Amino acid sequence: MEQGYWKYVERFTPEQLSELMKGYGQDVWNYAYFLTKRADWADDISQEAFLKVFRSPNGFRGESSIQTWLFAITRNCAFNYRRTAFIRKVIPVGRVERQGLSPSAEAEALSNRFVDEIWEVVMELPAKYRELLVLDAKYEMTLQEMAELTGLAIGTVKSRLSRARRKAAEAWKGGSVYERA
Repeated sequence: MEQGYWKYVERFTPEQLSELMKGYGQDVWNYAYFLTKRADWADDISQEAFLKVFRSPNGFRGESSIQTWLFAITRNCAFNYRRTAFIRKVIPVGRVERQGLSPSAEAEALSNRFVDEIWEVVMELPAKYRELLVLDAKYEMTLQEMAELTGLAIGTVKSRLSRARRKAAEAWKGGSVYERA
């Protein structure tokens, strides 16, 4: 979906919202999941984010990319969701299982296992590092976009991203992701 198409939208129509959900729905859900580590919370948060988009009287002003704008809304929804009394309870986080058909080729199975192991390492990182690493690696956001989205200074984004990469590399080699904060 091209950025120019969404230059400025004051209020989204149901058709435009549907188009946004088709184009960005999975990314919004994935981002909500990376922030919370819970699939059920990601379902609620991504739904709430798109409801906010639909109900927004100001809409999209085109000051950032549509993806960055949607991620900012998703991020705010996730933080609000976590602040509620229900969310403050300690709830064990389980591992997300892949759904669908099992791979037929051994090479594909090994590849999937490798990818799963990488994501497990990423998901064990503290939230402040995990978020920036995901925005960089998965969504290929620029430092400026990450700074705008998180409200952090670019220097802070750079240093946290560097620490996130170092911690992920250490964890991959067998160390703890919580060492050397």
